Amino acid sequence: MAELLLELFSEEIPARMQARAAEDLKRLATERLAAAGLAFHHAAAFVTPRRLTLAVTGLPRHTADLMEEKKGPRVGAPEQAIQGFLRGAGLSSLEQCEKRTVGKAEFWFAVTKKKGVETAAVLPDLLTGAIEALPWSKSMRFADATFRWVRPLQSVLALFDGRVLQGALKRGGSLAPLPFEDGTRGHRFLSPAPFKVADFNDYRRKLKAAHVILDREERKAIIDRELRRLAAEHRLTLKEDRGLLEEVAGLVEWPVVLVGRVDPGHIGLPPEVLSTAMRQHQKYFTLSQPGADVDASAHSRTLPAGSAAGMGKVTHFAVVANVPAHDAGQAIVAGNERVLRARLSDAQFFWDQDLKVKLADRLPALKDVVFHARLGSVYQKSERIAVLADRIYQAAFKNDSDLARQAGRICKADLVSGVVGEFPELQGVIGRYYALNERLPADIANAIAEHYSPQGPNDRCPIAPVSVAIAIADKLYNLVGFFGIDEKPTGSKDPFALRRAALGLIRLIRENNLRINLGEEIGWARHFFFSVGGLELPKKLPELKSELLDFIADRLKVALKEKGVRHDLISAVFALGGQDDIVDLLARVDALASFLKTEDGANLLIAYRRAANILSIEEKRDNRQYRGNPELPNLAAPEEQELWASLRESRSHVEISLGNGDYRAAMTALATLRRPVDAFFDKVTVNTDDPKLRENRLKLLSRIQATMDQVAVFAKIEG
Repeated sequence: MAELLLELFSEEIPARMQARAAEDLKRLATERLAAAGLAFHHAAAFVTPRRLTLAVTGLPRHTADLMEEKKGPRVGAPEQAIQGFLRGAGLSSLEQCEKRTVGKAEFWFAVTKKKGVETAAVLPDLLTGAIEALPWSKSMRFADATFRWVRPLQSVLALFDGRVLQGALKRGGSLAPLPFEDGTRGHRFLSPAPFKVADFNDYRRKLKAAHVILDREERKAIIDRELRRLAAEHRLTLKEDRGLLEEVAGLVEWPVVLVGRVDPGHIGLPPEVLSTAMRQHQKYFTLSQPGADVDASAHSRTLPAGSAAGMGKVTHFAVVANVPAHDAGQAIVAGNERVLRARLSDAQFFWDQDLKVKLADRLPALKDVVFHARLGSVYQKSERIAVLADRIYQAAFKNDSDLARQAGRICKADLVSGVVGEFPELQGVIGRYYALNERLPADIANAIAEHYSPQGPNDRCPIAPVSVAIAIADKLYNLVGFFGIDEKPTGSKDPFALRRAALGLIRLIRENNLRINLGEEIGWARHFFFSVGGLELPKKLPELKSELLDFIADRLKVALKEKGVRHDLISAVFALGGQDDIVDLLARVDALASFLKTEDGANLLIAYRRAANILSIEEKRDNRQYRGNPELPNLAAPEEQELWASLRESRSHVEISLGNGDYRAAMTALATLRRPVDAFFDKVTVNTDDPKLRENRLKLLSRIQATMDQVAVFAKIEG
């Protein structure tokens, strides 16, 4: 068995594309190996900023001999058909064919043996095809060449069984082919001289000696370990950032972690500003002093202690260099500190200027910021959110407070601040600081910061009443507004993130256990926006309400499925219609799931299906429906009399329990039907010869369905 080693050496590959490129190279190459009949033991792909590597072990040195069979015409077929078959099979006479019986007839079969070839002869074209098919999200075109690659490709190392494969990567046009070779290069600055390799182990060992850590996971582990060691050494707290770790591991081949200081004149900036500036612009990790209070600025105006949401004072940063530091990193750190100082000087200027203007005074500037051409400006959106949030606060928390209205009016004001203009990802967060700087109530300040949340499954959900009301209002505004102008998601396209808004709305209601009638709130919002707020929503209320509730219901189904809730139970409850209260709906699904796990529930479901099947068959045959209550005089058998009495009693208990929102009690009431239903099917013949008795008994079956379908549409339940 032999080993294949392939390395594509190029200029720096963007970090965000590296992991996907390694997976794609492995997939494309192994698919082609399998198609060529080349089995292997193991395949692994590796990537650094300058190289994409594939190692495949356990490959045969020769492809296997193949027997090809081709079925021909029947024995005794016309000569013309026989000759055509022989030409197609590359044979000269029927003596070279075999007779085989297929079914009741005999057929000619051409059996040819294809001798295997050396694997080394197959691999060049196979690898070239995989390389050319690599699907870069963005690639470069070179002069008049037809070949495209993410960055200029410099060499191709291709070894099989320790020998260089014969061939080259043709690029077309004026670009010369890149011949397959057995050499590569190490670190750009530390070990630029080329060297030859014999196999993968030799390749990996020599790369490490040339200051290249081939394995991306190994580079990540080194960076992570050094970050934690240095943080502990300096008695600092490292801000966890797995995304940045992934990115930085794709920027270096020989990671060296160093620690620098934030300029003392900028330490008073909000930690989120410092952290964002370091992360977004410089790819630095944030290091802070645990438990330190945070000043609002480096000057006289300060925020209350603890306003940094638990993040300590950011005093240091960690930078991952690509070269070892011979002077203990002093020159590298000094250079990075100088660059960061310039970055933070801009942020400091914006911060100082922003503190001079109150949030309420920024509102007029929002009139010039268009939210959507048909939905008006951000100023108009803020005014509408304020009114909607006030209503939601009262409906959800059964309380009256002006804080939700106040917070709603200024929740978007920081969008026109200098800091948010520089760091858009800090919208809301910076508004909180400005609100605290003005000594506004903490509930208002926190609502400004949290009203965009939750933005994803891992984002924390607000729990403070004012924050919850503003967050719901913001999402409901977007849903009602965009659905009202018929700008709803289509297929995979969702330009206004309405699916995310619906999922966020669901989480806010579920996790805070809010009893809100969404249908009423949608109707009120449309009325207010259209009749009072001057917003043109062409879609009429019934259609808007129906579409939007269906959309939210679909998102809820997705969310519940991800948490392991059976999709058929969700469908059974949704099929009732009018499910506007999410908390109520979830309680019903939960009670139904518990009921079906019991013996009574499982057996009653079987009985329901039996009743539904009989009723469906007979109604189709008779071309009529059997609805309504049975005739009492025609309840002949004791079992049908008992069943009717139990159905009436159970229906009454179910209605009362549903009215009280006690779904477990409703299921308990249904459970009492099991014994009389079983007795009915055991002792009573539905399709009797007496037409009156038959009709009466079919009506009893319809009453079983109707009674159980008060809780959920059991016909939707599978299993």
